[in-house]
Amino acid sequence: MSTLYTAIATASGRDSKAVSSDGKLEVTLARPKELGGNGAGTNPEQLFAAGYAACFASAMNLVAGQKKIDISDASVTAEVGLGPNGAGGFELSVVLRAELPDHISAEAGEALLEATHQVCPYSNATRGNIPVELVRE
Repeated sequence: MSTLYTAIATASGRDSKAVSSDGKLEVTLARPKELGGNGAGTNPEQLFAAGYAACFASAMNLVAGQKKIDISDASVTAEVGLGPNGAGGFELSVVLRAELPDHISAEAGEALLEATHQVCPYSNATRGNIPVELVRE
């Protein structure tokens, strides 16, 4: 693979800070209350959800442009779940909810989401590793 861009960030755990090498990202991390934390910061699952939603939306714009479909009012919401994997560790699950314009038929919308799922780098990285459900809203 020929790398086009490398993002670099450093953190020391769920109750710390995460900082990008260029200083553009600096966030306080905290375990959510549901996991016994104080919830006073963001967490890796929220960061993953934000990244996946943004990446999938960008990929969807690319695919829609290639197919000459207007999705200017579209948005993507990512729901990232965290749960036990049954072997003493944890695993993630993802639901991607795409809000598409009404003028896109159900069939065209499904085809757009499936094509996007093949293009999106996050989808390609997670394929076969975690369940990802695509939902049209």
